[in-house]
Amino acid sequence: MTQVLVAAGSNIDPERHLAAAMRELAREFPGVRFSTAYRNAAVGFEGEDFINLVAAFDSALPPIAILARLHAIEARCGRERDAPKWAPRSMDLDLLLHGDLVQDAPGLRLPRPDLVKRPYMLGPAAEVAPAMRHPTLGLTLGELWSRFDRDAHALVPVTLTPA
Repeated sequence: MTQVLVAAGSNIDPERHLAAAMRELAREFPGVRFSTAYRNAAVGFEGEDFINLVAAFDSALPPIAILARLHAIEARCGRERDAPKWAPRSMDLDLLLHGDLVQDAPGLRLPRPDLVKRPYMLGPAAEVAPAMRHPTLGLTLGELWSRFDRDAHALVPVTLTPA
């Protein structure tokens, strides 16, 4: 089994869509653990605030199979695959880490490059898997988060209840 981290975010009715995504992730990946959810400003475009969290689970599935399941969950949450990249989202599920796998293929880069650049990914990832090592940087997520400049992008905790 491999430890997998997935970022989840929404800025269209985010409480409802994230609760639905949490329920779907729990059904697809038994034993999933969720970080605290955080409200933060949209990045890359003007829009409503996002709510983001990170899910952690163990899986024997290869990354491409996990990605297919994540896309199916996004679709069940109202996401259209051809939506613009920098635009409002009902659901965005991003594969951040798949154990120590390093992969650079069209549509799937592991580790996800913006994991260490975005506090709404790194902070929650460090919360659910602080001892997990970043496969190219060699530091744990907890170490990376402790070194992160958090003042540039405020995160506000939000209480979510899975639907």
